[in-house]
Amino acid sequence: MQRPEINPELDLVLERFVDVRPELLWKAWTTPEHLKKWFVPRPWQVTSCEMDPRPGGIFSVGMRGPNGEESPASPGCFLEVVENQKLVWTDALGPGYRPKASAFMTATVLFEKEGTGTRYVAIAMHKDPQTRNEHAAMGFMQGWGTVLEQLVEFVKSSQRTS
Repeated sequence: MQRPEINPELDLVLERFVDVRPELLWKAWTTPEHLKKWFVPRPWQVTSCEMDPRPGGIFSVGMRGPNGEESPASPGCFLEVVENQKLVWTDALGPGYRPKASAFMTATVLFEKEGTGTRYVAIAMHKDPQTRNEHAAMGFMQGWGTVLEQLVEFVKSSQRTS
């Protein structure tokens, strides 16, 4: 799977090996009731999730913080979907590729099979250095790293109970 070209002035990248197969990570990423359980760092919670994982399909997640802070759902759009390998979505477009007035990022998540696990790569691409730096200051590395740990924990606990 070809990775997008990274521009360090505009992009943030989290890359880790996880001991979970790509297809299990994929299922957790593309099933709304699963995604709700791990997608935001605790104690934040996902309050809504709507997705249609196909090019042009909706990707929308609403969140609530521990003190009642709301991050309302803002429908984005899947751009590329390669089963068990790659998800790309953006908040610059709404469902059906409808342009939106504002944009924060385009995200790519890669699930590269590596031995019995996965090389997990999350890339957040931004329109300008200021937006990239704002995202970094918001805690991209820590937040997305925590979310990845929660994703792996969710998948492993789901396997034990199924």
